[in-house]
Amino acid sequence: MSESSGYLRHVRACNPPVTEPFLPWWIEGQVVGWVRPGLARALQGLTTVFEVLPDRIELAPGLNDFDSRSQALAEAGERLAELGLVTPPMGELYPVTAGGREAALCVMDRAVAAHFGVRTFGQHLNGYVRDGGRLLMWVGRRARDRLVYPGRLDQLVAGGLPWGVGLEENLLKECREEADIPPELARKAVPVGVVSYNRVAERGFRPDLLYCYDLELPAGFTPRNTDGEVESFQLLPLEEVARRVRETDEFKLNCNLVVIDFLIRHGFLGPEHPEYLQLNLGLRRPPGRMSATGNQES
Repeated sequence: MSESSGYLRHVRACNPPVTEPFLPWWIEGQVVGWVRPGLARALQGLTTVFEVLPDRIELAPGLNDFDSRSQALAEAGERLAELGLVTPPMGELYPVTAGGREAALCVMDRAVAAHFGVRTFGQHLNGYVRDGGRLLMWVGRRARDRLVYPGRLDQLVAGGLPWGVGLEENLLKECREEADIPPELARKAVPVGVVSYNRVAERGFRPDLLYCYDLELPAGFTPRNTDGEVESFQLLPLEEVARRVRETDEFKLNCNLVVIDFLIRHGFLGPEHPEYLQLNLGLRRPPGRMSATGNQES
């Protein structure tokens, strides 16, 4: 199988070796993020928020609770954005945590957090239809004005998980906004596990986790986007969805992993496939661990 085709290449693309240096960001003895040296040098000027050491970054003394940390980080984000060092805040808060969302030590604006290597959480929903013995999958094409992966294919519903919003509440909201799926139908979505990966993006290190869902839709349902983020929808035979993942780069990068997980769980990709074992092991990577120089450890 060539390097330009196959399923495993997408898993590898989401989990490449980390060769550039990052400094670990510690809170309460836990690594909650990874920061590039250039940004770390800028943090030295924010002495009321950060303490930059040769081998790590910590919060300044006195920032000992959730609220004080969150407020200080909000002010730091505004200042760093004014200096052009981070993306301007979006007004959407995400948890800063070494574990799950419930273990958050503080919160940080989503756009700013991307530069600090903070783990982000999202939800992706596979919408599918049964046609006799065949499965068909609804896929969306991202609007051409999207900042990330414009015009690429995507799950029927996908979005981030902000702080203070429950999993079901957020999923229902995303279903309504992205595909006009009514709540009574969206509540039938089945949680099927997680997909996780660690990669380096333009803004920084990305240790991301996606909660995945399957939703069987009635044959007469047609999705309709209401928030302008999706250009169009297609209902494709699962064989065609698999071909596009296997042979093209039409899907947004992490969406490939969610489709591959669906193909495995529904028996489309079985143990006889040469990539089967590596795919199963690669779809759920633990949070990235790096050495002090920033190189990812195995």
